[in-house]
Formats: sequence, structure tokens, C-alpha cells
Amino acid sequence: MAILRAQELRGMNDEELDKHLSELRLEYMKIKGVLSSGGIPEDIGKAREIKRTMARILTIKNEDSKEKRNELS
Repeated sequence: MAILRAQELRGMNDEELDKHLSELRLEYMKIKGVLSSGGIPEDIGKAREIKRTMARILTIKNEDSKEKRNELS
């Protein structure tokens, strides 16, 4: 899966963000499984990029939910 930038993520709706987040978590679990079994993953830096992208998604979702709460008050 390609690493997504913040601008691309902001254009997505909640369902798409959730889908990408679950795919990234699955991919990250696979890499962590290889590492925990003593193996070397194909791309070492990919784990870091996946974690950063997951954080971006969660941050954008949090910002959106804060905006919606502020609109309702």
C-alpha cells in the first residue's frame, strides 16, 4: 500500500480513512511478526512510514471530530 500524505487523507471521508487504517494496521502486524520471529523484513523503513501514516490518519480523524463537535455547540 502506498504511503498517503496529509493532503490526500484530508480529501477522504471517514469510511475511506477507516479502510486505509485497517489495511495499514494489518501490514504493520505482518512486519512486526517477521521482526519478532527473528527475521529481516524486505524494507526496514516501511514499518516507520506505516506508523507515521497511521498517526496521520488518526490525527485527521480527531481533528474532524473536534470540528463537528464545535459546529454542534
